[in-house]
Amino acid sequence: MRSNLFIRALVVLCLTGLPAVAQEEVEQRPPEPEQKAPYEDELLRLAEVMGSVHYLSALCAPKAKSVWRDRMSELILTEKPAEPLKAQLVTRFNRGYETYSLTYRSCTQSARLALDRYGQEGAKLARDIADRYGS
Repeated sequence: MRSNLFIRALVVLCLTGLPAVAQEEVEQRPPEPEQKAPYEDELLRLAEVMGSVHYLSALCAPKAKSVWRDRMSELILTEKPAEPLKAQLVTRFNRGYETYSLTYRSCTQSARLALDRYGQEGAKLARDIADRYGS
């Protein structure tokens, strides 16, 4: 009986020591998130504005149908963002487009005014990004 008790005690000691051994292993840290470019927020806003202008231009100036989508593609090709930022840029462009597609079905005076204002905002954002962060 004593040897049986000894074996049980030995098994219990061995089993309770295993979690402690496992905890001594080096913990792997998750990879550091990529540093955000200082102009990233402005670039994301520019993408959203470009999406809005793309929709409104197609509505009010049908000859310029894909100009802004093409410019967005050029921006992505030039910037060469990492995949997460690229996905965000595309999402923001699409959000700008979809927001106005829900609001306007025809080119009204209000749509023209929005197009003008977003055109000005987009130009200012592009200028500011180039002036502050361009090489």
